Amino acid sequence: MMTPQTLHSQLLSLVSGYPRAEQPTLWFSSVILGILACKTVYNVMKVVSPLFPPYTRLSKSQKIEWDNRGFSTAHAIAISAASAYFVFISDLFKDDAPYGPIVFRNSVSSQVVLGISGGYFISDLAMILWFYPNLGGKEYVIHHLLSMLSLNLSFFNGEGSFYVYMVLLSEVTTPFVNMRWYLSSAGMKKSKAYAINGVLLFFGWMIARVLLFMYLIIHLYVHFDQVRQLSKGSYYCVLIVPPCLASMNIVWFFKVAKGMLKTLSKRA
Repeated sequence: MMTPQTLHSQLLSLVSGYPRAEQPTLWFSSVILGILACKTVYNVMKVVSPLFPPYTRLSKSQKIEWDNRGFSTAHAIAISAASAYFVFISDLFKDDAPYGPIVFRNSVSSQVVLGISGGYFISDLAMILWFYPNLGGKEYVIHHLLSMLSLNLSFFNGEGSFYVYMVLLSEVTTPFVNMRWYLSSAGMKKSKAYAINGVLLFFGWMIARVLLFMYLIIHLYVHFDQVRQLSKGSYYCVLIVPPCLASMNIVWFFKVAKGMLKTLSKRA
């Protein structure tokens, strides 16, 4: 009789296409690539940002945050596109694909993307802690630590990649969050652009960080027979991390809604 562990090993060989012994090298290379990408975008922001008049009027700490949000936005756009591809376009996670249980599926490309995203979270967390609390409070630290835990477990265990990508897909709202900060820092809180961005952020947050997480939890319930086959670390991570992030997203959602209503009421 084939055990879940045997099936898992066969799936890694079939879908991933690389030996487990090479995982540390692949992880290290991917993470370094992510860190270098963040550093590159940050350096470009430091060169380009002074071309915008509002930037020159900011304090030193605000300029650091302005540039930091540049690579945050770049990561959000890239990882959202990659997540949408793996979840909705590729057949990697489709129920009728002949790759076995969905919780054990991954590929070389999907693992590399996880490593690159891990490099971003390391870079951003390092800056958050170095300039704490200017770039974000404890909720940002918790969010990044949970994300890094999930990414690393999924990478090295080869498990739960589908759920990790579902969570990463929620990063699609980050550009709107950053644009809100940019417009506010530029003194444009009364502008039409600020109001439109607020509405887009509200609906984007509702879809990507509330409804999507509800779907994720329902998916976990429907596929719980597969979830129970996960290794202990991945099993508890899948059961704990999404609900924790979902709770944080709901709290932030009410703040987003409050901010949108406040902005629209001033324009009425």
